[in-house]
Amino acid sequence: MINAIAIYVLWLREMKRFVRAKSRVIGTLAMPIFFLAFLGMGLGNINIPSMAKDVEYIHFLVPGIVGMTMLFTSMFAGMSVLWDKEFGFLKEIMVAPVNRVSIVIGRIIGGATTSIFQGILILGISILMGFKIVSIPAFFSSIVFMLLISSTFIGLGLIFASKMKDIQGFGMITNFVIFPLFFLSGALYPLENLPVWIRYISYLDPLTYGVDGLRGVLIGVSSFPVLLNFAILVGFSSIMVFLGAYFFEKSESV
Repeated sequence: MINAIAIYVLWLREMKRFVRAKSRVIGTLAMPIFFLAFLGMGLGNINIPSMAKDVEYIHFLVPGIVGMTMLFTSMFAGMSVLWDKEFGFLKEIMVAPVNRVSIVIGRIIGGATTSIFQGILILGISILMGFKIVSIPAFFSSIVFMLLISSTFIGLGLIFASKMKDIQGFGMITNFVIFPLFFLSGALYPLENLPVWIRYISYLDPLTYGVDGLRGVLIGVSSFPVLLNFAILVGFSSIMVFLGAYFFEKSESV
């Protein structure tokens, strides 16, 4: 049976850790801001093939950078599981009279909240750089896509964290996974510019539909219908959360 109090406590713990770790917030925002500043402004006047003529590159880029922020922060949320293993906190919550599904839900909600907060910060900074959101409802729709992207990759991060014991190894493996997912998603360039065989591989990447969905709601331009992006992302998110919960339940606490 799901324990709402346990979920809230774990969520609150993640919020306190996030607020207290100011260097973590600055560090996770630094790279997206650099991408926006150097790519968005540096390539702003370049005509990129396959990109809509009436769309400036900064507008095309921002949803991709928001998706990148969701990917990086969500995947590394799994690292907190390894920290808890190392310092014994995970063993304590595992022996508590709370089922592991509640523990997983609490971690996912906490990680998703911090990821969405950072995504909103990136959106706010991008507005100062000239980005324009088409409408207020579009902003709230983008939060839905942020939530789905975040839960998808938090689930994936939990899968890796549940099968590993070494924090350094987790960082290396996730980097090996993160960058292909990022570059295959079309975050920096239109997917139509990729070779056909690589494009087919990109269709297996959940971030592809997250970034495209964000573009659809934020600037009104997307490669796929927004509802299709939403439906596929819901499927990916459900699968990853289920697998993350399954592997976490089977994992050892030490």
